Amino acid sequence: MISTAALDDCVFLGEEEKNSLYEDGDVVVGGLFPLHYIFGDSSDWFTCVVHTDFFFSRALRWMQTMAFAIQEINQRSDLLPQLKLGFHIRDSCDDIPVSLRASLLLVNGQTVSSVIIGDAGSGESMALLRSLGSFHIPLVSYFASCSCLSNQREFPTFMRTMPSDTFQVRALAQLVSYFSWTWVGVIGVESDYARFAIQLFLQESVQYGVCAAYTHFYPVTLSQQALDELLDVIQMSSSKVIINFCSESEMQGILREVRRRNISGLQWITSEAWATAKSLWEKSADLLTGTLGFAIRRAAVIPGLKRHLTSLNPAHIHKSAFLAEFWEETFKCRLNGSVNKHSHGAVSYLDRPPCDGMEDLNDVYSPYSDVTQLRVSYNVYKAVYLVAHALQDMSICKIGKGPFLNGTCADPKNFKPWQLIHYMKRANFSALGEKISFDQNGDPIAYYDLLNWQRRPDGSLHLVKVGFYDASSSAGRSLVINDSWLNFASQAFRSVCSDSCPPGSRIARRKGEPICCYDCVPCAEGEVSNMTDALECSRCSEDTWSNNARNLCIPKTIEYLSYHELVGILLCVASVLGAFISISIIVLFHTYKATPLVRANNMELSFLLLVFLVVCFLVGLLFIGEPSDWLCRIRYPAFGISFALCISCLLAKTAVVLMAFRATLPGSNVMKWFGSNQQRASVLLGTAVQVIICLIWLLTSPPHATSNTDYHSATIIIECVTGSEVGFWCVLGYIGILACMCFVTAFLARKLPDNFNEAKFITFSMLIFFAVWITFIPVYVSTAGKYTVAVHIFAILASAFGLLFCIFAPKCYILILKPEKNSKKHMMQR
Repeated sequence: MISTAALDDCVFLGEEEKNSLYEDGDVVVGGLFPLHYIFGDSSDWFTCVVHTDFFFSRALRWMQTMAFAIQEINQRSDLLPQLKLGFHIRDSCDDIPVSLRASLLLVNGQTVSSVIIGDAGSGESMALLRSLGSFHIPLVSYFASCSCLSNQREFPTFMRTMPSDTFQVRALAQLVSYFSWTWVGVIGVESDYARFAIQLFLQESVQYGVCAAYTHFYPVTLSQQALDELLDVIQMSSSKVIINFCSESEMQGILREVRRRNISGLQWITSEAWATAKSLWEKSADLLTGTLGFAIRRAAVIPGLKRHLTSLNPAHIHKSAFLAEFWEETFKCRLNGSVNKHSHGAVSYLDRPPCDGMEDLNDVYSPYSDVTQLRVSYNVYKAVYLVAHALQDMSICKIGKGPFLNGTCADPKNFKPWQLIHYMKRANFSALGEKISFDQNGDPIAYYDLLNWQRRPDGSLHLVKVGFYDASSSAGRSLVINDSWLNFASQAFRSVCSDSCPPGSRIARRKGEPICCYDCVPCAEGEVSNMTDALECSRCSEDTWSNNARNLCIPKTIEYLSYHELVGILLCVASVLGAFISISIIVLFHTYKATPLVRANNMELSFLLLVFLVVCFLVGLLFIGEPSDWLCRIRYPAFGISFALCISCLLAKTAVVLMAFRATLPGSNVMKWFGSNQQRASVLLGTAVQVIICLIWLLTSPPHATSNTDYHSATIIIECVTGSEVGFWCVLGYIGILACMCFVTAFLARKLPDNFNEAKFITFSMLIFFAVWITFIPVYVSTAGKYTVAVHIFAILASAFGLLFCIFAPKCYILILKPEKNSKKHMMQR
């Protein structure tokens, strides 16, 4: 049986690491900072070696900021006035086993820490949470950003003052999208931090049309083989924009290899882990000029911190290994009684001259005392105040109204860790004018500064804030870039897999390739796209059509035979000219109506024929101009009836000539059936049939105007459709029947004995008439739009001119030029 005394006698297994920074208090806050690191595959995992002076000095500033914040709180009368905070800070060596060992030392032993501020790395923080989570010990990280730590179900005791990578990744995706860098390389160190960040970026970037040209992970310890593999990937890719999720130590090795291979023209995008890494600038300024990245929020100033950092003197630091190491490395001397066992250079710390006590940190530059970029230090400061405000809320709890069982409260000087995390989750306070609050995952509201790496005239690095990302802003307004710096966008080079598709084209995805790789396909006729990188082309409406650039729907061209175009003008002139000539002949015939030539061959029918020819010529004008329903209903019947009148007159004339010679035979009384009344009746009868056909056509399925887009999609042809094809061809066929009858009759009378036999001229005019209309049919059927109308008018005018000139030109010639032949004697000669 184990005795109580044995249980109280706690024995530490192994060699205890005594290097720490400690100050007693009612509540001791633990701290873990990566002052050193484990090099290579050391068999002794707990033997840490030094970083470069820069890394060591920076981590030491973080550690001192924690100590300063606790001392500041202890001096305040409005925050924890009845409670003194202490601290116990250890070196995590940037290594999981060392960090785990240090954390166990913090939460066990004589000085128990109820809360730990640390660690810096996401991997180390996850290991600590899995070990200490069962004891509900709160862990507040100041630099661990992995989104995996937001899982409160797995890590319920974790909080941080560092934004989650979820927000950083959103900011990076919006940044590359802002500059239209849709083809980017994404690389990262083999760690939970980079693995989760890259996975999130690949998911988030899809929303902004950004694709990863490649993703590549490399080991923490970069061998030459690992560097060759990484640089081969970078060089073979067409992408010149690279996002790198790593720390500055890995970036240094990559930059050395980039310089060795003489690779230039790369646009580096930093993760927040190395966004302010000034140490990289010293040897790679030309490679990093123009680098962009998001850094965690910078505190303008932490009052009193600079004085606290530079107030160190040999009398205060010789008992602390961390501070002694820093002092000896900064001034290259050896403190009397120093407990430091690390040497940063080739000269051993045992071989250095003793410090004379006159050293002053204000006389030298060190990253330790540089407070111009207080970012991680500010996170440490806020982490301390988070604990303090949680304890403050705990201390003002009223018994009976407490948050725990039966309304109980916790004792600020003797509480359980799970009771503290309850208040920490609900903390809401201000630090240096900034309101600090946390979401349900224990993450702070994300805010990043967008930094551009620029060269000062003296060659030094100038981190210029050119914008910011505020996750609390509304969607679409979270990323803000300064207007004064926007000219960078016009100077920035392009990084795309495929050029943007201009308006008038659409994106055609390439099978098996990322969405950023595509071809640009011009929009089809009648389709447009009025934006860049359109996924689809839009169909134009029925009355519009795409322009030549395929980026705008314009009203379709309205087509009809107009009076304002050349063809319309010529046909109009021809119609008017034909009517004028016909009227002139009427006047001429009326002047010579008493002469034998005019009186011969039935003068009355000649005058009727001329009048009807005038109508035929003028009917052609009905086919010119914009069609309408009423015009279409007039056009075709007028055409059919006018030509029926003309052919009926000609038929009557030829019949009279034929019958007149028949009447000269003995005993013939045939002429009594072909008197003037009968001739008029025959004309009316021949026309009446056409009138009946037209009436039936108009009453059953009349012609009407329509808009035709079948022939040419970009043109609206306003035309008259026949309504009934049967009606149209019946009208045309009846004219053909009359013409055939007229031709046969005229052909039979062509050789009758007469000095001026009109029948042969009618025969010739009928031949022209047939030639015109037989040619008209195939041409009419094969053309469309205004040209169909033009063919129709041409056929009307050609046939009318044929009738006019063949029949009346010889008579006009005699009347005007050969009046001596206009005599009865001449007419009777054979």
